Amino acid sequence: MKKTYLARRNALITARSISWGAGALLFSMALLGIRLVVPNLFWQALTPVFHIADALTAESQAFFAHFSNAATLAAQNEKLTNENATLASENAALQQKVDTQNALFGGGGAHAPGILADVAARPPTSPYDTLVLSEGSKSGITLGMEVFGPGNVPVGVISSVLADFSQATLFSTPGVVTHGWVGHANLPLMLTGAGAGALNASVPRAANIAVGDTVFMPGPGQLPVGGVVRVDSDPLSPAVTLRIVSAVNPFSIAAVVVRATGITGVSFATSTLP
Repeated sequence: MKKTYLARRNALITARSISWGAGALLFSMALLGIRLVVPNLFWQALTPVFHIADALTAESQAFFAHFSNAATLAAQNEKLTNENATLASENAALQQKVDTQNALFGGGGAHAPGILADVAARPPTSPYDTLVLSEGSKSGITLGMEVFGPGNVPVGVISSVLADFSQATLFSTPGVVTHGWVGHANLPLMLTGAGAGALNASVPRAANIAVGDTVFMPGPGQLPVGGVVRVDSDPLSPAVTLRIVSAVNPFSIAAVVVRATGITGVSFATSTLP
């Protein structure tokens, strides 16, 4: 019986009966020993893992940043496209202005004399046979300056001036009288405005003025203002009436040149801008 008792007592201290707590204690003591002998062992062992984690983080940030950059680039491209469209429109407007200027100055460009003025209003927006110009006294325009349309055709005289605007009364305005001449013989004429770009003049029947003859007005040189489109005659009268149409359509003038030519012999009722 005694021998059996001793056998059971020894069984209590066998390796199989060691508790989990004792095992954990032994493991902790082993780790502590390693920590004391090799302090940086665990850090060195885990460093590659940390590098891999950092690399994965950087790759993920770059991946998501790609979508953000794409949206930003798309917005920038749209903005640049709109700016290019605006610049193209401005360039087209400037080119049109240059073409108009060249037509008005006869290719002389900015070195030709005169003040270039856009037409802000024309018939039927403005009163018939008047033009409202986008330049005024600030640009040097004064009363009595002569106004020229495309092809250097004289079309009227400045009759009213404000700081930023001016009004041109056309030679075709009813009641406006100016002097000129017609045909190769330079027959003097007294031209009277008939409205809508038309003028009338009376000449002797013996002058033999015919349809198609050119009418000129005073200015810097011999300037054609229009042509004879009809000759009205009365058998009982020694004179005939010339119906003259201006070489420039007042309904389509986009810009003019204003010059101080010293024109004389023009009479009209001075009008005032509204």
